[in-house]
Amino acid sequence: MDDVSETGRVAEATPEVAEPSAPRPSARADRRVYLRRRLVVGGALVVVLALIAWGVAAIVIAATAPRGPGTQGGDGSHPNAAALELDPELPAPVLRQLEYVRAHWDADESERYGVLGDDDCVNFTSQSLIERGWLPDEEWWYSEDGDPYAASAAWRSSTVFRDYLAAHPERATPLDDAQRAQVKPGDIVQFDWDASGDRDHTAIVTAVIEDDNGNVDVFYGGHTDATWDRSVDDHPRHPETQVFYWSIIG
Repeated sequence: MDDVSETGRVAEATPEVAEPSAPRPSARADRRVYLRRRLVVGGALVVVLALIAWGVAAIVIAATAPRGPGTQGGDGSHPNAAALELDPELPAPVLRQLEYVRAHWDADESERYGVLGDDDCVNFTSQSLIERGWLPDEEWWYSEDGDPYAASAAWRSSTVFRDYLAAHPERATPLDDAQRAQVKPGDIVQFDWDASGDRDHTAIVTAVIEDDNGNVDVFYGGHTDATWDRSVDDHPRHPETQVFYWSIIG
């Protein structure tokens, strides 16, 4: 018998309606979310690895760069203001010499002396000694017409310049690298890149620094390459390099 309401009418059964379920993400949407997360994680990992690599590189550079007084870059090609400062207490002839080197270390022309292309190191070193007060002689001289190739061999060749200084002890005293504690600004440094017995490069000592442990660092400036305050120990292309000095008298 049907249920009868109080009014005597048959009650109609109300069908149950199921609540709609949340739509299930499609496989394509799931993959998009997955890929997006992978990209975010991967990008973060790349950033972290880049930062680690940068930090390691900075540590290596700081540990291996020459410790020049204010030098930027280590190879002496970008000295900053601190590096270019000179000790005002230096003897007047040495100060004149180093002021000339500081003013012209990166110059690529000279009306008075000329430039020997990619082999100008001794020509420039000789100029600095003129500024110091040296006078030319029959073996060591430059051409007054500004032609560097017309200068004497002792003026423009590292090996001949070495022989000239050895023959004139009144002008300079030889020192080897074990005697670098005796080296002073304004002295001459020479390099034998391949330990062959000749001299391959010549420059002017710009600074000498001794640390608390007694270790002495010598820095130089000159041409070919244009350099100011580069360490004499910085010669990565020539691992067999031997270093020699001339202590200038007067």
